[in-house]
Amino acid sequence: MRVTQSMLSNNMLRNLSSSYSKMADLQNQINTGKKVNRPSDDPVTAIKGMSYRTDLNKVEQFDRNMTQVNSWLDSSDDALGQVGEALTRVKELVVQAANDTNTADDRQKAKLEIDQIRKQIQDVANTKVADKYLFSGTKTQSPLFVDGELNSELYDSSTNTFAPGASGEVKMEIFDGIQLQVNSSNAGELFKNVDELMVNISNALDESDAEEIGNLLGGIADGTDDSLSEIQNKVLEARADVGARQNRVEMMSNRLSLQEINVTKQMSENEDVDYSKAITEMVTYESIHQASLSVGAKIIQRTLVDFL
Repeated sequence: MRVTQSMLSNNMLRNLSSSYSKMADLQNQINTGKKVNRPSDDPVTAIKGMSYRTDLNKVEQFDRNMTQVNSWLDSSDDALGQVGEALTRVKELVVQAANDTNTADDRQKAKLEIDQIRKQIQDVANTKVADKYLFSGTKTQSPLFVDGELNSELYDSSTNTFAPGASGEVKMEIFDGIQLQVNSSNAGELFKNVDELMVNISNALDESDAEEIGNLLGGIADGTDDSLSEIQNKVLEARADVGARQNRVEMMSNRLSLQEINVTKQMSENEDVDYSKAITEMVTYESIHQASLSVGAKIIQRTLVDFL
């Protein structure tokens, strides 16, 4: 086979072009820190990268959901804690008021404080997180109490029933296929019972007869009437339920953190460039390129044009 000058030139130019292209790819990798900058660079690696990025986006979304879940649960825990403290104070006032040595003025002061505590508990029942009411079931845009009474949108006093959804469960996805309830079950019923008890105690203090007041409140004071104790226990149970879910959220949060670390590591191993390897290859190709230029200059013979 006859090897012509044109064949030598074309072959050298193809090799130089390939060398330039490889050096450009390596330079791009070094600049961006990524092995794949276009899907065509390595389709398999690119597809894996898309999968890892999808997984990472899901984990990040679950992290954001977890932040909202914690806000709901922490706020619910704080609110129920405030109710528990308020009821403890109510018990103290009841014990004091049940003593027949108290004057009418003493009982009136106790009544005023009881009424104030009732308002405070109603305010707690209307606690909001991110413009959503915590204790209104799925009716998160409606407060539980309005103007000192249960909201008629949520509670029908004529039938003594809550509207559909007023006791519903608010859930958020915290992992693939795993949803967690973030509100307190039957919170409306709990706060209704608390409010009714507060009204009964306040009304009892309106009695002018000290003996009658003692009869009405004495059972609560000495424990024979366990209505207040039952309410306190219900509040404790609700708070314990919130605490159990907080523990579960903490476990899931740790699991998410580990998954985020693993996915990020896999994505890095799949996409990130090995700088030492890339730089070494770059230096090698530059040396080969320079050698090719030198050899090519010697191989290609001079033409008549070079002497003109």
